[in-house]
Amino acid sequence: MSQTYQHFIAGAAVAASDGATMMLPDPATGATLATAAAGTAADADKAIAAAHAQLKGGAWSQMSGADRGLCIHRLADLVERDADALADMDAHAIGRPPVEPRMLDLPNAIGTLRHAAGWADKIEGRTIPTPGYMGRPTLSYTERLPVGVVAAIVPWNTPLMITCWKLGALLAAGCAVVIKPAEQTPMSALHLARLCQEAGIPDGVVNVVTGDGATLGPVLCEHPQVAKITFTGSPETGAAIQRLAAPLFKHVALELGGKSPQIVFDDANLEAAIGGCAMGLFFNQGQVCAAGTRLLVHESIAEAFTEQLSAVAKSIQVGNPADESTQMGAVASRGQFDKINDYIRRGSDEGAQLRAGGVSEAGDGWYVQPTVFAAATNDMSIARDEIFGPVGTVIPFADEAEAIAIANDTRYGLAATVWTADVARAHRVARQIEAGAIGINAWAPIDARLPWGGFKDSGLGRECGLSGVLAYTEEKTTTVVLD
Repeated sequence: MSQTYQHFIAGAAVAASDGATMMLPDPATGATLATAAAGTAADADKAIAAAHAQLKGGAWSQMSGADRGLCIHRLADLVERDADALADMDAHAIGRPPVEPRMLDLPNAIGTLRHAAGWADKIEGRTIPTPGYMGRPTLSYTERLPVGVVAAIVPWNTPLMITCWKLGALLAAGCAVVIKPAEQTPMSALHLARLCQEAGIPDGVVNVVTGDGATLGPVLCEHPQVAKITFTGSPETGAAIQRLAAPLFKHVALELGGKSPQIVFDDANLEAAIGGCAMGLFFNQGQVCAAGTRLLVHESIAEAFTEQLSAVAKSIQVGNPADESTQMGAVASRGQFDKINDYIRRGSDEGAQLRAGGVSEAGDGWYVQPTVFAAATNDMSIARDEIFGPVGTVIPFADEAEAIAIANDTRYGLAATVWTADVARAHRVARQIEAGAIGINAWAPIDARLPWGGFKDSGLGRECGLSGVLAYTEEKTTTVVLD
C-alpha cells in the first residue's frame, strides 16, 4: 500500500487546506508510488507566516551563530544516520539505481551541511575608516544580517542534495525557509524537515509545502513576507520567477539549465576521457543540469573516441533499479520519456549518425537506451537544446580555437570539462570557456566548499562555499558620530 505524505508546517504534518492530494507515479513500473498533499495558496501562506514569525522575535532570531552551527552539525549527523533511507526515497521517486545517490548525492549533502555549519559563527562585518562627518570623527561598521524568509524551489533530479545546498547556507545565515519540492520528489524534503526538528531547529524555521508549481509558485514569489527566492530548474521557469519577484525587488538566485561541453584533445588519456565522459553523459540517466552531453573531440581521435564511447553505452545494463545488476534505471516521467525520444528522432532526421541506442518503446516503466550520435554539428537541436536524458552528441573540432568557439556557441554556461595532458592548455582553455565551473580531466568535480552557478541562460547567483552563505545576507552599515 502506498504511503501518504502531508505538508510540514510549523513543526507538524498538515493536510492540504481543501484535502486534495496528488499521485506520485513510480517511473520504474508506472504504478502509484505514494500520494502527497496538493498544496493551496492558503497552505503556502500558512508556511510563510510560520517562517516569518521565527524571524520576528522567535527563538531562531535570538539564537547565536554558534548555536545555529551546532544545530546544523546535528542535522548533518542525522542525515548521515538516515542516509540509506533518504537515498532510497530519491532513487525510487525518479527511477534511478539507489547506488547513485548513495555514491554522490548523500555524501555531498552531508558535506554541504557540515561546511555551512562552520560558517554560522563566522559571518562578520567590517570597520571602515572614513574622513569623518563634517569635520567630526566617526566610527563606521557593517553587519551581515539574514535576508529574511526564503522560498526554496527544488528540482526533481537530485532533490536532497540541492535542498541541502540551499538549506545549509540559509540556516547558517539565520534565515527561515519554505521549501517547495518538485511534485515528483517530496519525500526526502519532508523527512529532512523532521530531522531539522530532531536537530533542535525551532518549529517554523523549516517548512515544506508540496504540490503543483503553477499553484504554489506565484504565492511564494509574490508574497510580501518572502525576501528571497532560490530556484533550480529550467530557464523558462527561472524567467517567470524573475518577473513575479520584480515588483517587490526580491532577491532571486537561479541555477538553470545546461548543455555542457566536454572537450577532448588529442593528447588526452583516452581511457580516462572515455570513462569520465560516459559518467558525465549517463549519470542519473542524463538528468543532470551539468551533464556533459556535447562531446567536442579532436578530429584525429573522433572516430576512435566515438567507437569506444558507443561500446560503453551498449554495455550499460538498463532496467528496474530494484535489480542490483541495473546500471541505469528509468527516466523520471512519461513526459520526459517522450521528450527524450523526440530528440533522438530529430537527431537522426538532422543528419547525425546514430552509433548507439536510439528510440525506445514505452513499457511498464520509462526506460531510455543510452544513446550516442556522431558526426554532428553544433547547430543541430541535439547539440543546442537541453535534452535532460542519456543522449550524447560527438562534434569534431580541428584546433584549440575552434574547440573554444564551439564550446561557447550556446545559450548556456553552467559547466564544462577539458581533457588534456597539457597543463598550460588546460588553464588557457578553462579561462576562455564561458561557464561557471570547469573540470580539468574530471567531470563535475563539485564540492561543498566550491561556489556553484552559471553564466548566461544558466542563471545567476552562487550556491555552496562562502559565496553561498553570504548570498542569504544583507549588508548593513552603521555610522556613529563620536563627538
